[in-house]
Amino acid sequence: MSVDVKYWAQGRATGGRDGVASSEGAFELTLATPAELGGEGGAGTNPEQLFVAGYSACFLGALKFAASSEKIKIPQGSSVSGRVGIGPRSAGGFGLVVELTVDLTGLASDQAEALIQKADAICPYSNGLRGNVSVDISLV
Repeated sequence: MSVDVKYWAQGRATGGRDGVASSEGAFELTLATPAELGGEGGAGTNPEQLFVAGYSACFLGALKFAASSEKIKIPQGSSVSGRVGIGPRSAGGFGLVVELTVDLTGLASDQAEALIQKADAICPYSNGLRGNVSVDISLV
């Protein structure tokens, strides 16, 4: 499969999970390992938080794209909330699981479910994870 790249994002991390992450001068964040993963926790963010924020935003964008192609207006205030879990895999190493919750209040549930299916096929995060990470997408 090939990709016709239209945009490259650049980022950098130093110090691992207890370091600093930045992106093209757009942001610089202090990282902190959660206590649940053996770290000190604290005020820093972690890679899973960055990932779930990016996936949620991207999936909402894919919903809007799918809706526009169907001439459907996404209700004002629509949102995608997510959770990312991390832990040891039975096959070794660590793995992720993802849960996305889509709020399209104002659309009929059958119409909303159809848009979710289309968005899941469009979203690059979904396409990159498919077959590798358990992703559960539900409608509020």
